[in-house]
Amino acid sequence: MQKKTIRKYKRGQGTISTNKVTNELTLFEMFDRFMTVKKTEALSSRTITDYYNNFEYFKKYIGEDLTTEDVDADVFRGFTGHMLHELELSPVTANVRIRTMRAFIRYCYIEGFINTPIHEKFKPVKTPEDTLESLTPSEIKRLLSVIDEDMYTGFRDKIIILVLLDTLVRISELVAIKRSNVDLEGGFITLEAMETKTRKTRTVPISTKTIKLLKEYIKETEDFDDEHLFLTYDGHDMFPTTVRMSLTKYGKLAGITNKRVSPHTFRHSGALLYIMNGGDPFSLQKILGHSHMNMVRKYIQMTDTDVRRQHNTFSPLNSIF
Repeated sequence: MQKKTIRKYKRGQGTISTNKVTNELTLFEMFDRFMTVKKTEALSSRTITDYYNNFEYFKKYIGEDLTTEDVDADVFRGFTGHMLHELELSPVTANVRIRTMRAFIRYCYIEGFINTPIHEKFKPVKTPEDTLESLTPSEIKRLLSVIDEDMYTGFRDKIIILVLLDTLVRISELVAIKRSNVDLEGGFITLEAMETKTRKTRTVPISTKTIKLLKEYIKETEDFDDEHLFLTYDGHDMFPTTVRMSLTKYGKLAGITNKRVSPHTFRHSGALLYIMNGGDPFSLQKILGHSHMNMVRKYIQMTDTDVRRQHNTFSPLNSIF
């Protein structure tokens, strides 16, 4: 005789409601659970830190923890307005923080912590068409000329600028480079997957000039006995902020006040100069580490003078006359 199946729940109650559990969670507790999940996704340490930092900005805005009843779209709309009008942040900066909050709240909705898809009601703000700044060759020469190469930090910073221009790496990738990643014989630097934005290993070429200076720098820093390539004057690995501050200082010393002198500016500048010097966009895409060509186009923003110079060199009429 077949045994009768006993229903575990009454009809219409096939699963246990999670409302009692989720309603007991505060916003800060939900974020802790969100970050627990994020830490299992093999994200870079920088990305994890960015999540925490962006949430700290939000915590400072709301002032205190919230219950699920208090979490609604108006809270996040207010945060957006606060960033744009009170803090006067650029739309680009505000959107970085908005995207973090949307990812977090989307997670809360999917997990059943909140009942409303609040993330659909506040979105990144519109930004003006990107105009990426780049430095001219003469400005880069002025920057290099104000660096005191007799000092260790000056010599190191000159090589950092050359590596940024030559390899087009991001600042987070630069400070993560290890001595073992540098192949002076082959002329390559390997960027490890855990440190790249795309989570893929990338190999970037370095020119003869950079190789020569890197060889000298690596020999000079052997006594520090640290695996990282770029080190502070007392032999510790560098933070991105340290590099940014140094570049800003050199920009002021060189009298470059109408442009931001930053690691990302060198990435834009190097990409543009690569094309201006005859490089093709497909190899540039591989060096930059972008999966889509539309991102490469954003980096190559030529001035009218640049276009005219290129046109004079490559005009179809040159093949006729």
